[in-house]
Amino acid sequence: MNLARALGSVGSLTLASRVLGLVRDSLFARFVGAGFASDAFLIAFRLPNMFRALFAEGAFSAAFIPMFNKRVAEEGGGLKAGLAFAEDALSVLLPVLIAMLLLLELAAWPVTFLLSGGFGDVSPAQFDYAVGLSRLTLPYLLLISLVSLFGGILNSLQKFWVNAAAPILLNATLIAALLLFHSDLPLITARNQAIAVTVSGALQLGWLVWACARAEVGLKLKRPRWTADVKRLLALIGPAAAGAGAVQINLVISTALAARLLPAGSVTYIYLADRLNQLPLGLVGIGLGTVLLPTISRQLGGGEEAAAMETQNRGLELALFFTLPATVALIVCGLPIAATLYQHGKFTPADTLATAQALAAFSIGLPSYILVKVLTPGFYARHDTKTPVKFATWAIGLNIAFNLALIVPLRHMGPPLATALSSTANVALLYLTLRRRGHFEPDAQLQRRAWRLALAALIMGASLWPLNVLFLPYTTGPSLIRWGALALLVALGGLVYAVACLVTRAFLPEDIKAALRPRRAKR
Repeated sequence: MNLARALGSVGSLTLASRVLGLVRDSLFARFVGAGFASDAFLIAFRLPNMFRALFAEGAFSAAFIPMFNKRVAEEGGGLKAGLAFAEDALSVLLPVLIAMLLLLELAAWPVTFLLSGGFGDVSPAQFDYAVGLSRLTLPYLLLISLVSLFGGILNSLQKFWVNAAAPILLNATLIAALLLFHSDLPLITARNQAIAVTVSGALQLGWLVWACARAEVGLKLKRPRWTADVKRLLALIGPAAAGAGAVQINLVISTALAARLLPAGSVTYIYLADRLNQLPLGLVGIGLGTVLLPTISRQLGGGEEAAAMETQNRGLELALFFTLPATVALIVCGLPIAATLYQHGKFTPADTLATAQALAAFSIGLPSYILVKVLTPGFYARHDTKTPVKFATWAIGLNIAFNLALIVPLRHMGPPLATALSSTANVALLYLTLRRRGHFEPDAQLQRRAWRLALAALIMGASLWPLNVLFLPYTTGPSLIRWGALALLVALGGLVYAVACLVTRAFLPEDIKAALRPRRAKR
């Protein structure tokens, strides 16, 4: 399988989802603004959103896909054996999820308190409102976890695009709710958004079930069976969740501290900045993670150690190619980007500046957020989920320490910077451990290109910096002008980076052609 082509399939659909996500955030800023209502909704959405990142994009896939592929590849097994394992997993997963949902609904008050730190200065009625939003969004946890099961099956069958298209339904549903059910009262609009979150989960599950049926893959509901494989799956999910979700757990901690210690609206600044920071993560990191895990696990299962090493080298190369310019651009051009997307309606220029500052802090860690997705498959494909969770635990401890040290002097920039620094430490540990074990060695091509890509990104940043003053006035004008100005700024940055890559010889035209050329299957 060609890695670049597979990434393109997943990445194009993820791009559509992320573009819709930007539209959603822009409408949210317009109709809700930055205040208690927006903070309360984002607190309520934090736990379901974390489960989506951990399970749909992380832990469940990391544990399930290698085991599913192993059952399929075993002599005499085939797809039927893999589906039997999936049915056993569903028979245990579903009642566990139902019980967890009921428990969380009953414990919505303490859950909201933990996620928000109790907020800083709110009335009992306001806190009850926030608890009510949490109860509306919690069913999404159950739905998205089931989505991850069906999506894992389809990914194992190399139908990556189906699962990658599911998040589009989340953004489309929330956009529809904002356009059709917004109110002059932000509290009402925020409540309608909470309802839309759970509706989107039901739509995503329906889409995946339908896609599996189209692929002649059906799972039957049956009584729970605690087979050896199911026990192993559950044992792997917990460590994988912590290992893949260090960034998400760090964001939960950062959000709670911000809600408790900073003025109203700070949670919204951090969230909107993180959403922009997540755009390249979604396009590159999640796409690479989706493709790399089943690819490497299949290669290792066939005894192709050299091929697995080659796959991970090219994955790291692609990650750097896309991530380094995105990092520089978000740091250098954060203000015009945030102004274009958010500064209208109830969102003020002061809100825009605060969001851009938080974005710059987040973006320092952007390479590490994506490299986690590239490096952890090297552990998961070998059924090692304990090492990533150990490093993630250390990173969470660092994040708490950095948060406490930075949140007062840097305010809304403190939590994002703490997340960036702790994630960088996590990646360093993952990388050094893979090298020490002999499971990863940067080849000559990667070593030649890495520093050249960094230089090309810096050249692009130096050229964009003076353009900020020129473009900023246009980013707060009518919609057509502001979006046109942002598109031109992005196009200029992309053009300079492409030329810089050619000048520094980081990537040449023949390299791109080779990456996109289908590879012949080995006989």
